[in-house]
Amino acid sequence: MASSSPFLESVRNKIRLKHYSIRTEESYAQWVRRFILFHEKRHPRGMGAPEVEAFLAHLAVEGSACATCGLCAR
Repeated sequence: MASSSPFLESVRNKIRLKHYSIRTEESYAQWVRRFILFHEKRHPRGMGAPEVEAFLAHLAVEGSACATCGLCAR
């Protein structure tokens, strides 16, 4: 596994506690990472609904989101 931030490691640990599959863990961690990078490496703790909406709108315009991603992120 590539090194990652303490925050992403905490996300992964919480996913593991829920006994999700490794593929789900990797997918969720990658989406969190993309969200953080989209917002110029701001910590998610300092963001809220407007930032999530901006990220989802970006994905919709970019075309890299499935039709249900908005539902998955809620």
